[in-house]
Amino acid sequence: MVDIAYGPQGGQRPDMTSTSASYMEMVRRKRMYGGILMVLFIAVFASGWVLADHRNAGGFWNGLPQIDDFAGEVISEAWTNRANLPELFLEFLPSLIETINIAAVATLLGALAAVILSLLSTRGLARWPALIPVFRRSMDALRAIPEIVIALMLIYILGGGPVPAVIAIALHTAGALGKLFSEVAENADLKPVEGLSSVGATWGQRMWLGVIPQVAPNWLSYTLLRFEINVRASAILGFVGEGGIGHDLKLAMQWGQGRYDQVVAIFILLFLTIVAIDRLSDHYRSRMVKGH
Repeated sequence: MVDIAYGPQGGQRPDMTSTSASYMEMVRRKRMYGGILMVLFIAVFASGWVLADHRNAGGFWNGLPQIDDFAGEVISEAWTNRANLPELFLEFLPSLIETINIAAVATLLGALAAVILSLLSTRGLARWPALIPVFRRSMDALRAIPEIVIALMLIYILGGGPVPAVIAIALHTAGALGKLFSEVAENADLKPVEGLSSVGATWGQRMWLGVIPQVAPNWLSYTLLRFEINVRASAILGFVGEGGIGHDLKLAMQWGQGRYDQVVAIFILLFLTIVAIDRLSDHYRSRMVKGH
């Protein structure tokens, strides 16, 4: 009778018992390695926690019962002065618009730079393949330096205001989006590029007509997501004198009691703005990717 598993030829068949034992041994080895890594992770985490708690001025466990004191004080004062919130919303609306404008301009500039960097650093598409590592490391450097560090450096050169914030956020956005754009471009179909190359198209024409139509929906999706992140970043940069609603939030928190209703008003404005941007981004990303 023919052995449908191993063919008609005679001879010794594989020992399934030995195969099963080998598989179980491999599973046990993986579990052992996973357990060792987990123990090491817990040990490093615990030692770091103990060191940080020792160096902290007050100590985590001693201050834990007071963790909600500040939040309770802010909310209590804001609730007492809740009738002032609509007026405060109107007062801080121009600063919120400035923050959104900073984020929008920085996102646009960063996305345009990311398009160029990503195409120049993508294998199979790069204009100068030998320089791919240079462009990749450049994007790594842009991502590695926080926006606030770049902004603080630019303040000494350009002074305070929205311009240093725009440049700082745009540079970080170029590095972050460049990495994402490059990963998307690596999965693009090269047949249109090869067809355009065969008829003598330039590198720019190959990218514009052969690659960008394929990757544009994903690129736009990532850009909208980054815009939401940049709104928060521009608000944070306001703490270092870059203008916008973050600067107003810093002043309100510095004054302390008597200004906590302003703090809550600013937080509510930021929250509503992030929610609105998130919903709009979801809507347009769905339309671009799914077509509805």
